Amino acid sequence: MPHENATYPATIPEATAPEWVACSGCGATTYGKRWLRNFKCCLECGRHDTLTAMERLRFLLDPGSIEPLRFTITPADPLGFSDSKPYGRRLSDARTRTGLPEAVVGAAGEIDGGPVVVACMDFRFLGGSLGSVVGEVITRIGDVALARRTPLLLVTTSGGARMQEGALSLMQMAKTSAMLARLDEAGLLTISLITDPTFGGVAASFATLCDVTIAEPRARLGFAGRRVIEQTIKETLPSNFQTAEFLLERGFVDLITPRDALRAELAKLLRSGRSGRPRGPEPVRLRAHRSDPHEIDGFVVRDPARLPDEDPHGMVRRARRIERPTTLDYAALLLDEFRELAGDRVSGDCPAIVGGLGRLHGRPVMLIGHQKGHDPAELARRNYGMPLPAGYRKAARLMRLAAKLRVPVVTLIDTPGAYPGRQAEEQGQATAIAENLKLMAQLPVPMIAVVTGEGGSGGALALAVANRVLMWQDAVYSVISPEGCAAILWQDPAAAGRAAAALKLRSRDLLEHGVVDGVLLEPSGGVDADPVEAARRLGLAISAFLDDLDGLGDAKLRADRHARFSRYGSEFVTSADEYTPEWEAS
Repeated sequence: MPHENATYPATIPEATAPEWVACSGCGATTYGKRWLRNFKCCLECGRHDTLTAMERLRFLLDPGSIEPLRFTITPADPLGFSDSKPYGRRLSDARTRTGLPEAVVGAAGEIDGGPVVVACMDFRFLGGSLGSVVGEVITRIGDVALARRTPLLLVTTSGGARMQEGALSLMQMAKTSAMLARLDEAGLLTISLITDPTFGGVAASFATLCDVTIAEPRARLGFAGRRVIEQTIKETLPSNFQTAEFLLERGFVDLITPRDALRAELAKLLRSGRSGRPRGPEPVRLRAHRSDPHEIDGFVVRDPARLPDEDPHGMVRRARRIERPTTLDYAALLLDEFRELAGDRVSGDCPAIVGGLGRLHGRPVMLIGHQKGHDPAELARRNYGMPLPAGYRKAARLMRLAAKLRVPVVTLIDTPGAYPGRQAEEQGQATAIAENLKLMAQLPVPMIAVVTGEGGSGGALALAVANRVLMWQDAVYSVISPEGCAAILWQDPAAAGRAAAALKLRSRDLLEHGVVDGVLLEPSGGVDADPVEAARRLGLAISAFLDDLDGLGDAKLRADRHARFSRYGSEFVTSADEYTPEWEAS
């Protein structure tokens, strides 16, 4: 067993390559320097070859910004383990072969000017396995991020926990997970970059616990390996099993990014993920973001008498027009550096709800909304904007991330309602909606909801327990569709027009009843006639209402939300004993 200590190098060496390189995927031969300039990716088939930890740091971090994090490592062989070769000898050989003290390297630096702390694993060192030293180094790198209040990037590649250290290697899974919990409490963004392969104890701990999970194309991620699973279940698994593409469809990965685009994606996330609100009961008002409050007076209506008394059923038809802008349309027009995030981390990714981080007039926001489509194919793919439980759970996940990062939540609502199908019921549709309602009531950040088209029942409310609720002039919001109401109460689908009038679902009616706080006048011909002007008005209105909420601390934001929704129905009930609701007292 080697007894000498080892220290990480003080500099990150330049990447090198042989004169010619043959792709291990397609066999194409590439000039070595060109292959290196392409980040070790084949120019013919796109295969991503393995990078060392040092090469990865060179590729990711801005030149001149790299600060290696140096630790002195004492060789660890706590069990005195030996198989065909003593564990101590294996460690010594791995050090000689890789030039590294252990299977992880740390550095602080910048990505396009954004500060970040990076822990990068190296598969060459005993398969990137997680042992006592690796767990401790990753934890200390996380502590550096915490001390500097800087986002943490974990780049993973590993076969799993290190068998030669027994149960002590399992303890590293708990240790590293606890480190990420501390960063959660501090409100620091954490990003996981999954590279091929990432398995076992690493996959079941820090690799999958970050706020955002990015994967390289075809990177494999899982707890048990493919061969073990096939031997256990006596079946042949699909060729894409456990790949990034397989996992994206099932809600476990946010995005798949080719290596040459990684820096740009990471830089975008680092900028959008910077905390938007200081912590504390009375945060400082963010005056840098403030807009002229009178700028919206011309198109935000607060007096229902200013709105025309139009045919309710005609308004329903206009709200359903397929040409109306969708959430992704507004994201493209409104937000700088919007990055859609995918998956609920439980069961899948529902395309009927989309969301992600972006910047509205310089202010970081989490945008979440229903997504329909503009043609029959997209409508079908998006399930006509009717979410499954995975969609609501994805929205909840993004709301929790917004709360952690202290950024406001903006929701855009346009749905006929939650999907009423067998699959939805088996997956807990009612519970998913209910959990969102409670979560929104408790969010410690400002929340603005806007009904942009159809506001259909609980499926709409599941994104709308906000401090302020707005709607477009031609949007509708109701407990049930006019057709459904007519079929149940009139027992005649032809009575949909009468039902629409009785339900008081127009923007004018909802403003009069206090269900919405303001109605946005649409451009001439509707929002679909001039989506650019519509987006301008929407952005100004959201910014103005967020400005009004900036000075409220966490408790007051919750109390404001509780007061808003507690007033509905309160005039019809009188208590025999006098009492003051908690929200009113606060």
